[in-house]
Amino acid sequence: MEIIKEERKPEATITGSYGYGWQQTWKHFLYLFLVLIIVGIAESPTSIVRDSDAENSPGMIILQILAAVYWLLVFSVVKYGGNLMYLRAIRNEKFEISEMFDGFKKNYINIILANLLTFAIIGLGFVLLIVPGIILACRLAFVSYLVMDKNMEPVTAIEKSWEMTKGHGWQIFGMGLLIIPIVIGGLLCFIVGIVFSIIWISAAFASMYHAIDLEEMKELNDEFVDGNKPTLPDGI
Repeated sequence: MEIIKEERKPEATITGSYGYGWQQTWKHFLYLFLVLIIVGIAESPTSIVRDSDAENSPGMIILQILAAVYWLLVFSVVKYGGNLMYLRAIRNEKFEISEMFDGFKKNYINIILANLLTFAIIGLGFVLLIVPGIILACRLAFVSYLVMDKNMEPVTAIEKSWEMTKGHGWQIFGMGLLIIPIVIGGLLCFIVGIVFSIIWISAAFASMYHAIDLEEMKELNDEFVDGNKPTLPDGI
């Protein structure tokens, strides 16, 4: 008798997000591996400049400025597009890798401003004794998904991410802590395992967003149904 293994469903928990993310990672691995490669290539110019041991000469300062401009105007668009691909994979939606670059043709300004505003808010939080930065990073974890998935403007996306993560902050923080052992485990698996680790982590965070989004849509649907139920006259 053949045993049919029931597929996981998205849950807004640490284990639920990583569990569902793991399932979807293997289901769409080749696509997500290609997304990882593209994002890695796009990030390489800023990584090279950031990790350079060269002295702060005038030439190096100019390179750092150019790298910052590239990070803001180019890499952020590719990264947001990559997050959308992970979300599509989590939802089992059909997608084309070319969609990663749609942000350059539409929604470009919103992506740039959302990325800049989020970075500035979290950075300011870390300046204020680190803990506020961690809290802000957890509460603004969904900004990129909201900009790409719901076409929200920067401020609206930040406000909505804050609302969506209310009551889920500790789960998101726990997911962040789990990144450390997952990455270490990936490095121990002949280093190649780091590829699987990064894809899994990205899929898990997309899964958390998807699960909370589903919860909100269900609540709205229940409210709509309850609001449209006919009311019977008193005494009936």
